[in-house]
Amino acid sequence: MHEEEVKVRIGTQVIPKRDSFKYLGYIIQGNGEIDKDVTHRIGARWMRWRLASGVLCDKNVPPGLKGKFYKVVVRPTMLYGAECWPVKKSHVQKIKVVEMRMLRWMCGHTRKKRD
Repeated sequence: MHEEEVKVRIGTQVIPKRDSFKYLGYIIQGNGEIDKDVTHRIGARWMRWRLASGVLCDKNVPPGLKGKFYKVVVRPTMLYGAECWPVKKSHVQKIKVVEMRMLRWMCGHTRKKRD
């Protein structure tokens, strides 16, 4: 029997086949890739950033304190579960881009402000 022919049922209800699903905070893909999970973790990091941006973007907060707060609150949100990822260079690049955007924003430097 081919994989497409197998139908999973609970009682009389047929459960549709999915390419990916969320399980314990991870996005599991049927093809073994982690692209959707990396994207999901980046989104979670931006959500944490938005919640903490009042402190991280405040000019009255010393940069050292901002850095510690970032390392303790924002970065772990992105890296949660990353120790299990079969990482590709493209994933590392995406994570680096997000981190640099956040750090520049935190320091008050934008790409428009090139001196």
